[in-house]
Amino acid sequence: MPPYYAFKQIYMNGNPKEKSQGNPKKTANSKTQGVGRLTIDAVLSITDIVESMHKRISPLSAVKSATEKEQLSGISGLVYRNLRNVTELVGKSIDVPLAAISKTLASQPDSTSTQALLAALNGVLGDHLVLSDNPLAIPMHFRREGQILNDVQLREVINQSNGKLLIMAHGLCMNDLQWCRAGHDHGDELANESGMGAIYLHYNTGRHISDSGKQFAGLLESLVNLSDKKLEINILAHSMGGLVSRSAFHVAENSGHKWPELLNKLVFLGTPHHGAALEKAGNWIDLILGAHSYTVPFARLVKVRSSGIKDLRYGNVQESDWHTTEHFEFSGDQRLSLPLPDTVQCFAVATSAKESTHYPLGDGLVRIKSALGEHQDPAFDLRIPDIQKWVGTNINHMQLLSDPKVYQVLKTWFEIE
Repeated sequence: MPPYYAFKQIYMNGNPKEKSQGNPKKTANSKTQGVGRLTIDAVLSITDIVESMHKRISPLSAVKSATEKEQLSGISGLVYRNLRNVTELVGKSIDVPLAAISKTLASQPDSTSTQALLAALNGVLGDHLVLSDNPLAIPMHFRREGQILNDVQLREVINQSNGKLLIMAHGLCMNDLQWCRAGHDHGDELANESGMGAIYLHYNTGRHISDSGKQFAGLLESLVNLSDKKLEINILAHSMGGLVSRSAFHVAENSGHKWPELLNKLVFLGTPHHGAALEKAGNWIDLILGAHSYTVPFARLVKVRSSGIKDLRYGNVQESDWHTTEHFEFSGDQRLSLPLPDTVQCFAVATSAKESTHYPLGDGLVRIKSALGEHQDPAFDLRIPDIQKWVGTNINHMQLLSDPKVYQVLKTWFEIE
């Protein structure tokens, strides 16, 4: 869910029923403090941008005397320095709710709408939240109905499903609860009709995809070590979740994990295997704004995008895809090829938001060829068999989660009559 809509949902939908876990008061306090720190970071960043604009615009003014120039430089410099100092000082002692966002976090820290807000914040700023040790950063867990599953509960899911598991991996700026859309949840429905045990991954989508993949690989390895049963793992992934799943498999194979041998099916819904069109467009905005000295500061605002979002530019899956590349240099696709696992049945759903399959933006975020893993370079073509691909029309990126035609395709692929 784009961040704007997550914020709008909170202000327009009122207070949905809470889903509590842990100590609500403690959770509310830590999240409120997290918002305070995040707000301070934002104020400091904007101060830098304003100062940068001031320095660039000042030379355009009429010629000033040496004294006037000195006063402007000295006074403006003093103002900016004091603004930073005051902001930092206030930030150290913030312990009350800040505006509507903090009130929401304090009053209903684990509600559906609050979790949607936190997911959006993590999608846009998640890497910064982790680096600054902000309590708003989402840790990776397996969950059901918004609740973290401990080892005892995970064993129970395994036992009830007779060892057949369906792991659900959500997309950018989203969380596990948002698989439920328009009253429908692919995971719940597939589990009910097949007997598989549905387990939902919850993670910080602002981190590098390769970092999330490494964590996911470890989480799956811990899961399969909980039981002596013969297990079968299936993964259903939406958008970025598909790249995280591919990354996890790559890490697990190189680490000698057991779970890749147990992975049966991997299904992608609108996964940008070769990048997302709108992230690439965002970089052109960077280029245009950064080309003129007077607009450079505004380009800095555009660049406030997480590592996870920037990884979507070309579909980075491995650490080597991004580690040596400057994010905002227009050097093109620097990925190394990473084929899909040949021991796993892989499927892909791609859609067009319009009637025509030739709509250039595909589902509005991911082009059809990217979602199908198709590439003009054979080394990057994922070679998913045609029988394991499906293309729909009049279905946008979010409707992939609830469209009846998509669900019927999933039932066929999971061999549910």
